[in-house]
Amino acid sequence: MSPSLFNFIDARDKFVDSAKCALTGKSSKPLTHTFHQIPGNETEKKTTLDQALRGVLGDQIDQKKATCDDYLSLIYLSIDAVTEGICSATTPFLLLGDVLDCLPLDQCDKIFSFVEEKVSTWKSNSFYTAGKNYLLRMCNDLLRRLSKSQNTVFCGRIQLFLARLFPLSEKSGLNLQSQFNLDNITVFNKNEQESTLGQKHTEEKEENMEVEEGEMGEDDAPAPCSIPIDYNLYRKFWTLQDYFRNPVQCYDKFSWMTFLKYSDETLAVFKSYKLDDMQASKRKLEELRMSDGEHVYFAKFLTSEKLMDLQLSDGNFRRHILLQYLILFQYLKGQVKFKSSSCALNDDQATWIEETTKLVYQLLKEIPPDGDKFATMVEHILDTEENWNGWKNEGCPSFVKERTVDDKPKRPTRKRQAPEDFLGKGPDRKIFMGNDELTRLWNLNQDNMEACKSDSREFMPSLDEFFAEAIEQADPANMVEDEYKVVRNPNYGWRALRLLSRRSPHFFQPTNQKFKSLADYLDSMVSKLAKELPKDIPSEEIKTGEEDDDDNGDNLLKESNDSPSIQSKLVTNQQMDDIAAKLGAQWKSLASHLEMKAAELREIESDSEDVDMQAKLLLVAWQDREGTQATVDNLVTALNAAGFSQIADSLSEA
Repeated sequence: MSPSLFNFIDARDKFVDSAKCALTGKSSKPLTHTFHQIPGNETEKKTTLDQALRGVLGDQIDQKKATCDDYLSLIYLSIDAVTEGICSATTPFLLLGDVLDCLPLDQCDKIFSFVEEKVSTWKSNSFYTAGKNYLLRMCNDLLRRLSKSQNTVFCGRIQLFLARLFPLSEKSGLNLQSQFNLDNITVFNKNEQESTLGQKHTEEKEENMEVEEGEMGEDDAPAPCSIPIDYNLYRKFWTLQDYFRNPVQCYDKFSWMTFLKYSDETLAVFKSYKLDDMQASKRKLEELRMSDGEHVYFAKFLTSEKLMDLQLSDGNFRRHILLQYLILFQYLKGQVKFKSSSCALNDDQATWIEETTKLVYQLLKEIPPDGDKFATMVEHILDTEENWNGWKNEGCPSFVKERTVDDKPKRPTRKRQAPEDFLGKGPDRKIFMGNDELTRLWNLNQDNMEACKSDSREFMPSLDEFFAEAIEQADPANMVEDEYKVVRNPNYGWRALRLLSRRSPHFFQPTNQKFKSLADYLDSMVSKLAKELPKDIPSEEIKTGEEDDDDNGDNLLKESNDSPSIQSKLVTNQQMDDIAAKLGAQWKSLASHLEMKAAELREIESDSEDVDMQAKLLLVAWQDREGTQATVDNLVTALNAAGFSQIADSLSEA
């Protein structure tokens, strides 16, 4: 008997009835039962069930009585059908697309909430490959229907959903060429003749303005702006938005001069007009926290001239502007793969950006509430952004590293020996180590641990014994070339580091001095050790005889041994601690007179947040750089020049 032929119309009708029954009972079992009862191959039945589910959805939409929950129930049913293997994996996405195309935006919000909740389902193996393009197309269609200024939150939710759905290495979601949204143009009044700034309209505004209840009371009204706002300030302030929109303009010479002038004037306004009275802002902040921030949207700047004084008094508004500066500076200084070769900063521009960045961070810290915390958070986020920029410059390599396949054959495991095979037997208990020489060495003593503790096992030399040859070679009078010095021997350098870590306090002393090689570091350590050697060391061992004093005044070893008056003038560690405690936060005033570079000062600030430790690091860096010239007299001169005469007097008397 031949098998019955597949009838598409009958099968579709049965699937439609089963789908309605499944929706009523909230179970996919009727669909599964019908699927197995209908004759035909798997592909034909799956295709028919896909058409049946879309037909049920079409009927719901035509009746106009179905709610969002009814649509979601059908989509849930299709997901279960895919899991059971009786439906195509693309069907849930087709149903979602049909629903979103037919519903108004307010109902689309609820449907999209379901899409967001199911992101883990869409990323599973059963759905991701088949549905990722459908989801991307569906989200793009929604974004085209939404207004970026009126539906800002909905647009942001869609973007975040796509970021969660696709992997980081998905090229379609990356701005690889660092392009800017040039369509985001800030519109403001560019005709000075139409400007109302400078006119006396304050009284009229107070008479005509109606204050809504709960919007602004007498207590939380902002204080009047103490800075005169004219049209020039208004125009220059909003013109800066064009540079934030398209930073490439800053590489043009004339555009840069305009940006520089306008920025200096704007930041001067922020610097001179502090936000001190924040009682009203604190109350507003508490109200916003109680409402979970539901009414805080900054989709587009309002550029009305009448709002200028209120905007300058708003801490959130200032933070927006200052953050734009930091993002712009990061792009101008950063290495971007697709930047043109002509897009490069000169030294003056780089210096101005560096100084202005410090000013911007200082202004952010002064904006209440929690200014310091906010500035620290912004700095951390921008540092993290550098990592993403580097990743994009490298071509966005995958974060997943493939495990290397080890094709080498495994060595056959050898059976572990029994203890009696290698432990000694008999009264002598001789232990066999598998080699005659090792066996002899191991059995020299009955207790090897006690033998290792013997005084005769102390092989670590003293500092003066080990470095005697290096100190002798460091003496210019011996005229030993650098390439023949023992500090150039890697083996000697390795042993020297181990010895210094055990016996020398200089090894752990903080320093900002940079060394290009291990040999340079050892030369510096040898110079310090030579000053501290005992006075009873034989002169022929260190080459510090008095016969060469007149001819070699700059002799390193003679300075430390034959000239105690010079050594006594060097600044001691205790003196540096006392001076650092007295300087405190004013240590930067001394830095310029010690001829310290700006890069060294930044490194000191990054090494420690304690001002006393920063002052100590400054003096240590100066001592490392000057070496034998780091004398009390030189430090007293610098202190007097910097205006610390009392500290200089106390140092001279010590």
